[in-house]
Amino acid sequence: MRSSESRTRLESKWQESPCHHRCPRRVIDMPFKTSHYIAGRFTDDEPSLPVENPATGQELTKVADASPEQAMTALDAAVDAAEEFAATEPRYRAELLRSAYEAIISRTDEFAETMTLEMGKPLEESRGEVTYGAEFLRWFAEETPRVYGRWSTAPSGGSRLLTMKQPVGPVLAITPWNFPLAMATRKLGPAIAAGCTSVLKPAQLTPLTALLLMDVFDSVGLPAGVVNCFVSSDSAATTGPIIADPRLRKLTFTGSTAVGVTLLEQAADNVLRTSMELGGNAPFLVLAGADVDRAVEGAIVAKMRNIGQACTAANRFIVHHSHCEEFATKFARRVCELVIGNGMDDGVKIGPLVSAGALDGVESVVREAIDAGARALVGGSRIDRPGHFMEPTVLVDVDPASKVFREEIFGPVAPIVPVGSTDEAIALANDTSYGLMSYAYTDDLDEGLTVSERLQFGMVGLNTGLVSNPAAPFGGVKASGLGREGGPEGINEYLEIKYVGIGMK
Repeated sequence: MRSSESRTRLESKWQESPCHHRCPRRVIDMPFKTSHYIAGRFTDDEPSLPVENPATGQELTKVADASPEQAMTALDAAVDAAEEFAATEPRYRAELLRSAYEAIISRTDEFAETMTLEMGKPLEESRGEVTYGAEFLRWFAEETPRVYGRWSTAPSGGSRLLTMKQPVGPVLAITPWNFPLAMATRKLGPAIAAGCTSVLKPAQLTPLTALLLMDVFDSVGLPAGVVNCFVSSDSAATTGPIIADPRLRKLTFTGSTAVGVTLLEQAADNVLRTSMELGGNAPFLVLAGADVDRAVEGAIVAKMRNIGQACTAANRFIVHHSHCEEFATKFARRVCELVIGNGMDDGVKIGPLVSAGALDGVESVVREAIDAGARALVGGSRIDRPGHFMEPTVLVDVDPASKVFREEIFGPVAPIVPVGSTDEAIALANDTSYGLMSYAYTDDLDEGLTVSERLQFGMVGLNTGLVSNPAAPFGGVKASGLGREGGPEGINEYLEIKYVGIGMK
């Protein structure tokens, strides 16, 4: 076996979940890529950084841990490949992306099982992310030949105005752990489509999916240096010198607002183009005109998908008082039905949180809310078992000033607050520094459209708990970020506009 690979086998007996469902666990025998991918090859660096399975707390494997000098070689490779790749034909880049899309789909089980093992989400959701993540490559394959310029006559006559779009240049993409495939393809897809070379720095907690994606790019013949990837336990030490290097021309980041602000400060020195998809505190409005049963089903998706570990997850449930008791009761009943356990087990809907620290943080805000007078209709504490499991929790009698309502939870916790009017609901929803995602339920079309316009968020889910789509622009306002990913707008984040004035005789 190559030094850049390790092999793991997950074997287990029948296990009883907290909801008393007995499920056979799969037996996995899977090679993992464990070293950096730079200049078209996996390096020979010795793996030393542990990757944990959050469902068991046990080590899956180790991956190579880049030094600042190794990280800089990834930028060197991207710079060396930049000019030649920028000059390639759009159709060539489109076919590379299409081939990578097909390769990912053909390896769905491999990607899904890798994601579940290193991140914890249920296998069914991991398969969904494979489809979603691969779709960014297909979407941007189709957008590649649709980068248009403009030719016009100057209003005063005598000259012509030519505009063209060109690749912005080498890109540094920093991605989070919660969607380890989709967050990478959402950035690398448009970069490749635009003709940019890239350096990917995936999250330390979930590097295996990103390295598997590198294997796909390698298999379809992506030219050496076009996409490079390194893993590091010290993000600041490895990305800082890259951001400070004047050869880098674009920084794209998904993660917390606090880290995003620091990166923006660093990017300012070289006036880098930036795309920032940062934190959220999504409100979920159940208005007077809502169908409560429909709202409950939407709430399950918006809150419990990915174990609540999503920047788009519903974080604050703002419910008209006429529906509050019914909504809370039915929502809690549905939450009780969710099977908790190892994501590799059939039927599991709620897996572990990604780390011990994440579990401590979520339990802490729930405990603080309960101590201040909130009441848990269901859940409320961690589960005493190996791994990092939190009970799905529904809270009522919540103080709107409490931390559980005002800060991003990143876990399966749903605080509910009643309101007396649509105006009160909108005011409470907008009372946050964040502005990424929001949800609203009502069967009154006029009310729904009016509320959508008044909500100060980059995205609104109207009568739906899931809006992410590769064909739509994803992004927020206020402290939730800059720029848009996906949709026709996504490729423009990786293009510069050049104007040529042409004098005419």
